[in-house]
Amino acid sequence: MERDTLFLLEPGFADPAYPGKRFYCWHCALMEGVLASFPELAARIAVRRIPFARPRAEIVDLIGPGSDSVPLLILAADAPPGLTAERRGKVRFIQDKDAILDMLARRHGFPIPHP
Repeated sequence: MERDTLFLLEPGFADPAYPGKRFYCWHCALMEGVLASFPELAARIAVRRIPFARPRAEIVDLIGPGSDSVPLLILAADAPPGLTAERRGKVRFIQDKDAILDMLARRHGFPIPHP
C-alpha cells in the first residue's frame, strides 16, 4: 500500500521580505502538533519537510506551477475514488488545513478537532 504524503515547511525559515527574522508556518505547526500527538497514526503517512523558498520544485513537479502552498496532502495513487480532493492529472491533493485534518481523520484514524 502506498502512503499519503503530507508536505510541510521546515520550521525556523527566513523570508527575504523580512530580513533578520525567522518564522514558522502556523498551519504547518498545527499539523506537526497533530502528528506528534499521535505518532502511531503519523507513521501511516509520509511527511516531507521542505524549504520556504519558492518555487517549491517538489510540489510544482506534482501539481503544477502556481500551486505550491503548504500544508499539502497528496493522496496515494491507491486511495479510493470519491474522496474530496483537487486533481491535476493523476495526482489528487488537498491544500486546505481543515480539509487535510478531516482527511487525516477519515483515512488514517486521527481524532477530529474539538468544535
